Amino acid sequence: MAKKNKKPVKITETILRDAHQSLIATRMTTEQMLPIIDKMDQVGYHAVECWGGATFDASLRFLKEDPWERLRKLKAGFKKTKLQMLFRGQNILGYRPYADDVVEYFVQKSIANGIDVIRIFDCLNDLRNLQTAVTATNKEKGHAQVALSYTLGDAYTLQYWTKMAKNIEEMGANSICIKDMAGLLTPYKAEELVKSLKAATSLPIELHTHYTSGVASMTYMKAVEAGCDIIDTAMSPFALGTSQPATEVMAEAFKGTELDPGFDQMLLKEIADYFRPMREEALKSGLLNPKVLGVDIQTLMYQVPGGMLSNMVSQLKEQNAEDKYMEVLEEIPRVRKDLGEPPLVTPSSQIVGTQAVFNVLMGERYKVATKETKDVLLGKYGQTVKPFNPEVVDKVLGAEKKNAITCRYADLLEPELHKIEAEMKQYKQQDEDVLSYALFPQVATEFFKYREAQQTKVDAAIADTENGAYPV
Repeated sequence: MAKKNKKPVKITETILRDAHQSLIATRMTTEQMLPIIDKMDQVGYHAVECWGGATFDASLRFLKEDPWERLRKLKAGFKKTKLQMLFRGQNILGYRPYADDVVEYFVQKSIANGIDVIRIFDCLNDLRNLQTAVTATNKEKGHAQVALSYTLGDAYTLQYWTKMAKNIEEMGANSICIKDMAGLLTPYKAEELVKSLKAATSLPIELHTHYTSGVASMTYMKAVEAGCDIIDTAMSPFALGTSQPATEVMAEAFKGTELDPGFDQMLLKEIADYFRPMREEALKSGLLNPKVLGVDIQTLMYQVPGGMLSNMVSQLKEQNAEDKYMEVLEEIPRVRKDLGEPPLVTPSSQIVGTQAVFNVLMGERYKVATKETKDVLLGKYGQTVKPFNPEVVDKVLGAEKKNAITCRYADLLEPELHKIEAEMKQYKQQDEDVLSYALFPQVATEFFKYREAQQTKVDAAIADTENGAYPV
């Protein structure tokens, strides 16, 4: 019998970030979030994950919202609950490695605008890509949580994970998260992993998983019994499928035991009732595809996270090649092996998935290699746990393989903050705009122009009112 954790389990709520990212492509607006914040603040969550991941990009690109303004509004509403974000190590919230000065400034501004906990991960589990963000978070008095991108494969043994945990503790992290982005962690494996990590480190352990393969609630139960301190859940209207287990269900599962988080089900019901019409609307509009709500045990075979799956389906649709779906699914593990068996999480999941699509559509493997595939093989994303397939390296890189790097790629990057600021100064209305532009130059520029146009309209309306054009 697993040794029981004598303390109540803590719960991090994901509905304002990962839940809507996983189910409705990160389309929840700030205005939809704000009215329920007061109720959410009363629940007693360990933290509310509400920023980072894809929310930054989606806010600017699709919602025409300033993500920094969203963060400030959320901070003003949550008086008692810590706010948490997801941070892609040296890639921040973008898709390339940034110079250290940009990483440090982003951490500084995130904490200044209201973030308390920064969950930092690297798609290759290369700890060199995490150190700058961890050090910067500590400097700003934030909570630095380092996430292990959980995956399966020969190299990913208990010894591998415990060694990682010890190194994470040494680098100055405040807690560890097992980040199971594809729902690969099964109940008894979770029990074994949590026990091993608890024996190897004194840091609190949080578990994050997705319901994709159908085992997540059972996995949480065994993990908590084995001593896991915190679990990530989502309010039921945006739970299950490719999202997290439901908050109300997990709270009820531990009710009356020493692990009971002590949540008020009537309060949770009010919060669920608030979000339910959004779910219905998303189903009606097609934004929430019923496909992502099912259970797919193939996840355990192909290790494909939900977001990667939907991305792959749309790529095939564009090429009128939906009939190649199974072929691509079978190609993904082969590409993953060729590229050093990385965990499949942003951006490695997109890189492997896109390359698999090309391999199948071209009828010849690596006839066309994406720039990102080349960069992985050149070492720009970091060190993989296994070596690359030498035949693939020869075919894709040719003579260029002599340029492969073994150091931390960011060590080769010059500081870039001043250059970025000079490039976008005509649009700058707040310090944070420089960071929005650094991450997504084109998308941010479009947003800045939109913001300017909106401001011009408002100014014109005010001027008309003052000139007596409208009754006050």
